[in-house]
Amino acid sequence: MAAKLVLIGAGEMAEIADEYFTHDSDYEVVAFAIERDYIKRPEVNEKPVVAYEELETLYPPSEYAVFVAIPSSQLNALRTRFYLDAKRKGYRLATYISSRAFVWRNAVIGENCFIFENNVIQPFVTIGNNCILWSGNHVGHRTVIRDHNFVSSHVVISGYCEIGESCFLGVNSTLNDHVKVADHCVIGSGALITKNTEPNRIYVGSGSKPVPGKLASETDI
Repeated sequence: MAAKLVLIGAGEMAEIADEYFTHDSDYEVVAFAIERDYIKRPEVNEKPVVAYEELETLYPPSEYAVFVAIPSSQLNALRTRFYLDAKRKGYRLATYISSRAFVWRNAVIGENCFIFENNVIQPFVTIGNNCILWSGNHVGHRTVIRDHNFVSSHVVISGYCEIGESCFLGVNSTLNDHVKVADHCVIGSGALITKNTEPNRIYVGSGSKPVPGKLASETDI
C-alpha cells in the first residue's frame, strides 16, 4: 500500500512534485496545504487544498507524511520555515529521488530532499536535509552539501567540495575541486568558483584568468 503524502505548497513546485511523486515513487499524494490567507483555489490536480493551520487535524502525523514543495524563495528560508515546523509537529518528511538519477550506493541523502532526473551523485557524497537538486547536475565524490540548499540545473560540483547551509547555485555554475561555499551564498548562473567563498555574498561571472603564453598555432605544429 502506498504511503499517503501531503504536499506543503500549492504553486508550480508543488504541482511538479505531485507529478513526480505520483508517477515515480511509492507515495500517494492526497492533498496540498498552504497557509489559509494564501489559498486561491480549492483544488490542485483534483486534490484538495487545505489550510496549513488545520493540517494536524485533517491529516495527522501518525498517518501521513509531508513534503515541503517550496522552491528557493527568500534563499530557501520559506521552505526551511515549513520544514522545521512540520518536524516540530511530528511529521515524517518524504524524500524523492528520480528513478532516472544516478546515485551511488554509499551516497547519503537526507529528508525532505528532491532529486530530479539525470543528477549524478558520486561515491561518498553527503546531501543534508531539505535540499532540491534540479535536473542534470554533477555532484563529485566526497562532496558535502549541507541543509536547506537549492542546486538549479547543470551545475558541476567537483570532488571534495563543501556547500554550506541555505545557498543557491545557479544554472551552469561550476565549482572546482576542494572549494568551500560558505553559508547563505548565491552563486550566479555560469559562475566559475575556484576559491572558497565568504558567507552572505553573491558571486557572478568567472573566477578563471588566462595563463601566460598562447596555445600553439597550426603552423607551429
